[in-house]
Amino acid sequence: MSRIAKLTEAIMGEVDDRFHLTPVIEQNLTHKRVPKTLSWAGCFGGLAFLIFLIQIFTGILLLMYYKSDSERAWDSVTFIKSNVPMGWLIQRIHSVGANFMIALVFLHMARVAYLRIFRRPREFHWISGAILLLTTTMLAFTGYLLPWTQLSYWGAKVGTEIPSAVPLLGEYIVVLIRRGQSISGETLGFFFAMHIWVLPAISALVMVMHFLMIRRTGISRPL
Repeated sequence: MSRIAKLTEAIMGEVDDRFHLTPVIEQNLTHKRVPKTLSWAGCFGGLAFLIFLIQIFTGILLLMYYKSDSERAWDSVTFIKSNVPMGWLIQRIHSVGANFMIALVFLHMARVAYLRIFRRPREFHWISGAILLLTTTMLAFTGYLLPWTQLSYWGAKVGTEIPSAVPLLGEYIVVLIRRGQSISGETLGFFFAMHIWVLPAISALVMVMHFLMIRRTGISRPL
């Protein structure tokens, strides 16, 4: 056994003596029995969570170089794709990952609806899943504007006009989202804050609640 392995084992042993993590890990991971009927169709939610973690990791890497003001946003994205080592790949993974995550969450919700797994006592699973579908879509939408290209500008302009159809409050919602009457640098800053702070925090919190409820009630059918 190498010195690094021995050191790691010693550290983990000391940590386990104090926090007793081994029983928790064995119960939830290493000794947890996998259903014989395991299938990919039942893993859409888990795959969406995996992509969420990848999105966080790639997003942190992109955040090191991205500039969130209207005068430097496009240049910073170009710099990432052209000058940062593997930057083009990280940016592409982050961009495509958003689409995959939306698709997986939607497929997961469709499967739950088809099998009627949302019935009692799992109705709150469905509600939290619907919230996650909404936040996932909003994460993709807010991130779409960040490159500050003509395509993202007009996409954001069209997207932010949708709430105007809401009776009475529609116009106020549009102004609130755009931070003004039109798409501007203020809109970019607002979308940036929502994309990297507010929406990820809400998503993470709802995910924790979602997973805890599943652990509490169990799954209605084998995966």
